[in-house]
Amino acid sequence: MKKILLIVLLLFTSTIVFPQDVSIELFKDGFNDPLNLQHANDDRLFVVEQGGSIKIIQANGTVNTTPFLNISSQVSNGNVQGLLGLAFHPEYATNGYFFVNYTKTNGDTQVSRFSVDPANADLANPNSELPIISYAQPFVNHNGGNMAFGPDGYLYISSGDGGSGGDPGNRAQNRLLLLGKILRLNVNNSTVTNPYEIPADNPFVGNPDALDEIWAYGLRNPWRFSFDLTDNNLWIADVGQLNIEEINRVPVSDAGLNYGWRCFEGTQVYQNQNCPPIQDLTFPIAEYHTSGNCSITGGYVYRGTEYSDIAGFYFFANYCSGLIGTVDNAGTIIDHGDFSGNWVSFGEDINKNLYIIDLGGSIYKVKGGVLAGTENFSVENELAIYPNPTSQNVTFSLKNNFLKTIQLYDIRGSLVFSEENISSKEKMVSIENLNSGVYFAKIISEKGESVTKKLII
Repeated sequence: MKKILLIVLLLFTSTIVFPQDVSIELFKDGFNDPLNLQHANDDRLFVVEQGGSIKIIQANGTVNTTPFLNISSQVSNGNVQGLLGLAFHPEYATNGYFFVNYTKTNGDTQVSRFSVDPANADLANPNSELPIISYAQPFVNHNGGNMAFGPDGYLYISSGDGGSGGDPGNRAQNRLLLLGKILRLNVNNSTVTNPYEIPADNPFVGNPDALDEIWAYGLRNPWRFSFDLTDNNLWIADVGQLNIEEINRVPVSDAGLNYGWRCFEGTQVYQNQNCPPIQDLTFPIAEYHTSGNCSITGGYVYRGTEYSDIAGFYFFANYCSGLIGTVDNAGTIIDHGDFSGNWVSFGEDINKNLYIIDLGGSIYKVKGGVLAGTENFSVENELAIYPNPTSQNVTFSLKNNFLKTIQLYDIRGSLVFSEENISSKEKMVSIENLNSGVYFAKIISEKGESVTKKLII
């Protein structure tokens, strides 16, 4: 059964939660501390291992024996250091460029470009490294490390606040440092002497009190972020300090935002000295308490075509508790349960299928409960629900099919009634014990087809 963890809305509106069924299925295991999963606009999947290797899963499920890239001798590995991020250039098919984010042997962050071997698409050229940007890390934790190309073709990089606890140097709020930020670079014409350019519309270009590379600031450890190009939103999951794990969603075009750390941890005051006015801060769309959880892992909005009940929901997880959850457009969090795994990342394949990575070495496919194309089998033609609204009994009827399961959910997503193995075209259900309000009835036929309809009591 799902349970709501917390609903955070800056301006409260009524919220409807549709029932979802989320499960995971083992896809591939045997990796060494996998941290990231990417594709290069083809059927292969690239698995980033913390120690410094990138391995390829072929379309048939086999894993290449030779890594795509191995830079383990250059990487400081352990704690939250290592090879942390991978991003393929939007024109990778023609230019062969990809970018990695790793902690060097001295612990500092390094972002570099590599090239694929022109003679072998399954191998990178290990001698092709072009350093893009590096910056010092005062402590071993909070390195960020995620990277992604935005719809504008620029490279976005997440950096943590530099570590320790409580951001002792207030680095996230210091716009003259690259720590605790999202950076935005133009790497389309990188050379040894000019590794990147500053996009002209970066928010602090020409500001003497800020670095030109900064796109956003006030973040503690934005371990994972992603772009949802369907709605043109940027989602950032920021790891909490003591009490709050937070999820931020903003339009892709919103530049120069201050997400509040260390002044705020989520929506709670953390340290209120020398802080900007509250109206200058951007607060999360959703947050949940850290109790039992220690580190949020941000994911993606599901845009795959295989499952319809999870379409448009943002997925996240937690490293310690095994929690996998979703967030809808209103900021409602649904807890889908604690799964056995130390979840460190999500990934997508070229078809937008969603995967989740366990640091222990396994990659799982994330599955919904309703296959696309089956959920609307009787919306117009077969299913009847009457009376609706109702106060005592409600009847569910199918014209040319047999009912198998009827489930009723309240608006919080909690299951309040379920009957299975009905094997009848019509079923009357007593709802006298349910409170007045809006509910959702999920009907499953004996053919396995399902539909969800609103019921008013």
